[in-house]
Amino acid sequence: MKLPDINILDEADKVLRTKSFDVIFPLSEDDKKLINDSLDYLEMSQIDEYREKYDLRAGMGLSFIQLGIPKRIFVISEEIEENKFNRHVVINPKIKSKSEELIFVGEGEGCLSVNREVDGIVPRHARVTIEAYDEDGVFFEIRVREDMAVAFQHELDHLEGILFMDRIDKKNPFKNRNLMREI
Repeated sequence: MKLPDINILDEADKVLRTKSFDVIFPLSEDDKKLINDSLDYLEMSQIDEYREKYDLRAGMGLSFIQLGIPKRIFVISEEIEENKFNRHVVINPKIKSKSEELIFVGEGEGCLSVNREVDGIVPRHARVTIEAYDEDGVFFEIRVREDMAVAFQHELDHLEGILFMDRIDKKNPFKNRNLMREI
């Protein structure tokens, strides 16, 4: 498998702080190709053989804004068993509902645009229901929980120009840890 030629912006790039625009259907062939390339890249980053061969950091989600394109599109590739993935293409998403329960990733959140360790808790809802469209413009609703809820909220933030570390309390990075569940 050949590594797709995509360029992920670094956190220093101000484009990442851009709010993305709704997508008009039908998608262009370029957008469809970029969706598939992004999913292939994410899957390769999660497979040890390719991660080592191409010196990749593992990632499960990628927003178009991370590629310099301010469109409300993100993809998530969820490994369901070794080297087998569920692909999520999420276009023009909106949060329909979210749980009151808050969770955080114990080892900390990461981002393919942030090439450093960031200490602190990123509060996320344990469950969210999202309304969106797939690449063919078909409306769908999906309810995600736990790590998938974190991934969806992380990518939704990108579409608003928000990076995960913006959600960490600067003065007290582990603030309210006891009020949330660690995953």
